[in-house]
Amino acid sequence: MIDGQPLACFQPFIDTATGRIAGVEALGRLRQADGQLISVGPLFADPRTPAIALRRLDRQIRDNALSRLHEAPADWFLSLNMSPRWINRLRPDQSLPSLKQLSRHGVDPRRIVFEITELGGDIHRLADVVARYRQAGARIAIDDFGAGYSQLDRVLALQPDILKLDMRLFQAAALGGPSSDVVKALAQMAEKTGCWIIAEGVETEAQLNFALECGSRYVQGFLFARAQVDFFATDAFVERFAQLRQRYVQQKLAERGRLMIMRQQLCELMTILQTWAQAHAPLSALPQLDAFPWLLRFYQCDRHGTQLTPNLEWRNNGWEADDRYLGHNWSWRPYFYHLLAEGWDERRLTLSSTYRDATSNQYCLTAGQFFNNGERLLLIDIDAAGL
Repeated sequence: MIDGQPLACFQPFIDTATGRIAGVEALGRLRQADGQLISVGPLFADPRTPAIALRRLDRQIRDNALSRLHEAPADWFLSLNMSPRWINRLRPDQSLPSLKQLSRHGVDPRRIVFEITELGGDIHRLADVVARYRQAGARIAIDDFGAGYSQLDRVLALQPDILKLDMRLFQAAALGGPSSDVVKALAQMAEKTGCWIIAEGVETEAQLNFALECGSRYVQGFLFARAQVDFFATDAFVERFAQLRQRYVQQKLAERGRLMIMRQQLCELMTILQTWAQAHAPLSALPQLDAFPWLLRFYQCDRHGTQLTPNLEWRNNGWEADDRYLGHNWSWRPYFYHLLAEGWDERRLTLSSTYRDATSNQYCLTAGQFFNNGERLLLIDIDAAGL
């Protein structure tokens, strides 16, 4: 038995470009006799709850949200969760109940985002229904993106307008580590397919910073607001968001400043190492380079990318040579053909983007500069953790 009065509460989406509320997600609640509101989430997760009761509850909550949308600003969108389990029950020629609800409440479908939840459902049936939603003017979002491999199939089949990053994956990624790289890659993929990213579960400033780094168009979470019955004012979070965004920009500027200092130090280091290399001096003549604590290793390649010298690393109070990579060709790596494109003519120092080194599992940068009349390339691998 479902105990309580079904209604929708609304959690805002903050537009990262303006700090204003751009829309809201309708989240189901049950009002108890004492006025307390409880989430309907556990009911939908409980296999003992009868499907017919859940379907009725789902439509009641959606109906309540749509009946109150006229109270919100006209440029807001409303995100409605749509379970594939209901879609699977529809006959191929059956009219869509959700579109009938929009019509009954006089809601313009262009204000609606249908948020496809869960991983189940027949993808062909789902694609057909999504096409009918889109034909009506609504937009499509995929919830919990990144939670399962089948989500990639959905992106290709449904071509959504919006992807909501899986909250657990996003929050773990904001702490750093491999999941951070995964989420950034997912965000880049979304950008290339024309999707907007929503980061949900933004509860801390660090998570907001990571959402901005991923290029999120909207953020949603307790850092700004929990879901509530009444609508917030459009500009309720503009000032707070502007402060947080400014702090993020200052952090990125500080990172950039540290990078510029490192570039200056790299020029000094390049001069030292090139002088040593051109003199064909023994390894014992190479000084300890304490002024460059971020130096991981250096080596030389020819102009075609083939490694000519061992990797040289400072270990155990001395320089050690690792010749495992002699003869390897690195021309396929992005930093190398960038060097060819940018550094060949001017012989200037170039610096790669940050990447994770497959051997050491460290975040690295690679600096390079041609010397010896452009016949040799000196490459320096840098520990990027300090940046």
